[in-house]
Amino acid sequence: MKPVVSAFNAWTCIVISVFAIVILSAIGSMFANNNHTMMGSEEDPEDGGKVAAAVFGAVAVYGAFLLFCGSQAFLHQRQSQHGEIALR
Repeated sequence: MKPVVSAFNAWTCIVISVFAIVILSAIGSMFANNNHTMMGSEEDPEDGGKVAAAVFGAVAVYGAFLLFCGSQAFLHQRQSQHGEIALR
Protein backbone atom coordinates (compact mmCIF):
# COMPACT_ATOMS: atom_id res chain seq x y z
CA MET A 1 0.00 0.00 0.00
CA LYS A 2 1.29 3.46 -0.87
CA PRO A 3 1.02 6.48 1.41
CA VAL A 4 -1.48 9.19 0.46
CA VAL A 5 0.29 12.13 2.14
CA SER A 6 3.96 13.03 2.41
CA ALA A 7 6.04 12.02 5.40
CA PHE A 8 6.36 15.65 6.55
CA ASN A 9 2.59 16.13 6.46
CA ALA A 10 2.02 12.86 8.30
CA TRP A 11 4.40 13.78 11.14
CA THR A 12 3.01 17.31 11.34
CA CYS A 13 -0.50 15.89 11.65
CA ILE A 14 0.67 13.50 14.38
CA VAL A 15 2.19 16.31 16.46
CA ILE A 16 -0.82 18.60 16.07
CA SER A 17 -3.25 15.78 16.85
CA VAL A 18 -1.42 14.77 20.03
CA PHE A 19 -1.36 18.37 21.31
CA ALA A 20 -5.03 18.84 20.41
CA ILE A 21 -6.05 15.63 22.18
CA VAL A 22 -4.20 16.60 25.35
CA ILE A 23 -5.48 20.18 25.45
CA LEU A 24 -9.08 19.38 24.48
CA SER A 25 -9.22 16.49 26.95
CA ALA A 26 -8.23 18.87 29.75
CA ILE A 27 -10.82 21.44 28.66
CA GLY A 28 -13.52 18.78 28.28
CA SER A 29 -12.84 17.33 31.71
CA MET A 30 -13.12 20.81 33.24
CA PHE A 31 -16.50 21.30 31.60
CA ALA A 32 -17.62 17.80 32.61
CA ASN A 33 -16.78 18.49 36.26
CA ASN A 34 -18.36 21.97 36.17
CA ASN A 35 -15.05 23.55 37.13
CA HIS A 36 -15.51 27.12 38.38
CA THR A 37 -12.94 28.47 35.89
CA MET A 38 -15.10 27.28 33.01
CA MET A 39 -18.57 27.65 34.51
CA GLY A 40 -18.21 30.56 36.95
CA SER A 41 -19.18 33.52 34.79
CA GLU A 42 -22.64 34.66 33.71
CA GLU A 43 -21.61 34.39 30.06
CA ASP A 44 -20.54 30.74 30.38
CA PRO A 45 -22.80 27.90 29.21
CA GLU A 46 -25.51 26.55 31.50
CA ASP A 47 -24.92 22.83 30.92
CA GLY A 48 -21.27 21.83 31.16
CA GLY A 49 -22.07 18.21 30.26
CA LYS A 50 -23.30 19.13 26.78
CA VAL A 51 -20.24 21.28 26.15
CA ALA A 52 -18.00 18.48 27.39
CA ALA A 53 -19.70 16.04 24.99
CA ALA A 54 -19.00 18.39 22.06
CA VAL A 55 -15.38 18.83 23.12
CA PHE A 56 -14.89 15.08 23.51
CA GLY A 57 -16.40 14.67 20.04
CA ALA A 58 -13.60 16.88 18.76
CA VAL A 59 -11.13 14.70 20.68
CA ALA A 60 -12.52 11.67 18.81
CA VAL A 61 -12.04 13.44 15.46
CA TYR A 62 -8.43 14.26 16.36
CA GLY A 63 -8.00 10.63 17.44
CA ALA A 64 -9.12 9.53 13.98
CA PHE A 65 -6.64 12.00 12.44
CA LEU A 66 -3.94 10.55 14.67
CA LEU A 67 -4.68 6.99 13.54
CA PHE A 68 -4.71 7.96 9.86
CA CYS A 69 -1.53 10.02 10.03
CA GLY A 70 0.17 7.38 12.15
CA SER A 71 -0.60 4.78 9.52
CA GLN A 72 0.76 7.11 6.82
CA ALA A 73 3.98 7.66 8.78
CA PHE A 74 4.26 3.89 9.28
CA LEU A 75 3.91 3.33 5.53
CA HIS A 76 6.63 5.90 4.83
CA GLN A 77 8.87 4.25 7.40
CA ARG A 78 8.27 0.84 5.89
CA GLN A 79 9.02 2.11 2.38
CA SER A 80 12.28 3.73 3.43
CA GLN A 81 13.46 0.49 5.08
CA HIS A 82 12.97 -1.42 1.83
CA GLY A 83 15.29 0.92 0.00
CA GLU A 84 12.73 2.50 -2.29
CA ILE A 85 13.52 5.85 -3.85
CA ALA A 86 11.24 8.58 -2.49
CA LEU A 87 10.26 11.38 -4.83
CA ARG A 88 9.77 14.56 -2.81
